[in-house]
Order: sequence, then structure tokens, then C-alpha cells
Amino acid sequence: MLVALSAAMPAAALPPIHIACLCAAWCRLCDAYAEVFNPVLAALQLQWPQVVVHWIDIEDEAALVGELDVETFPTVVVATAAGVPFAGTITPQADTLQRVLRAALAQPAADTRRQAPEVEAFAAKLRLRVPGATGQTPAP
Repeated sequence: MLVALSAAMPAAALPPIHIACLCAAWCRLCDAYAEVFNPVLAALQLQWPQVVVHWIDIEDEAALVGELDVETFPTVVVATAAGVPFAGTITPQADTLQRVLRAALAQPAADTRRQAPEVEAFAAKLRLRVPGATGQTPAP
């Protein structure tokens, strides 16, 4: 289980949790989903300040996406130091996103199952990404 911020542990001491939304500039659903994604992730960062948010255009950042085949939008990937507790498409409602992310973050590391090799490869690259780089969060 990932640790939420407490008075006993400063945020800088916690390993980053990368949450990526994979979309495309031409996708109108992705445009609308940014209005759902941004506030949900901002609220989540209050409890887990180690969350690093990535908004990734799969065409503009094809090298980062690699062999990961994104068939449906939006696709969300959660990458922790222990693994990838969630990777998949998600319906574009705030409550669904909140529920999925909280369940992924509460999942014990030992229960995180291996994902497909292309998902694991994407997550490995995502973990190396510098906060504040291109594609971090969508514009409101």
C-alpha cells in the first residue's frame, strides 16, 4: 500500500507516483476529459503530494509511449516504484477516476500484478521523466 502524507513523513521522502493520461490532440473526448482529470488529480495530490501528473499526447510523444497500443481514450496508467497497479481505459467521469485511482494507490505492492511488457516499458520511461517536462498537465 502506498503511504499518504502524514506529519511523520515529509513528501520529499516518499517515492513518486506517476499518473498518466494518454490522449490525442484530435480527440474531442480528451479535451473534455481534461476538465475532469485536472481537478481530480489536484485533490488527490493533497493526500498524496508525491503524485506526478502526466498528460501525454500519444502522437507528440510517440517515443515515450513506445509500443504501448492505445486503442481507446482516455487511457490512464499509474506507475509506482513497486509496479503498475492500474493501466487501462476509463470512462470519463470524475467519480470513476477517483475510485480507480484510490484503489490503485491503496493496493499493497505485493498485490501489484505484472502488466504486458509494453505497459511495463512505458511505465519505466514514465518513472524517469522529470516533473515539469512537456506533457505534464493539460491546460484548463
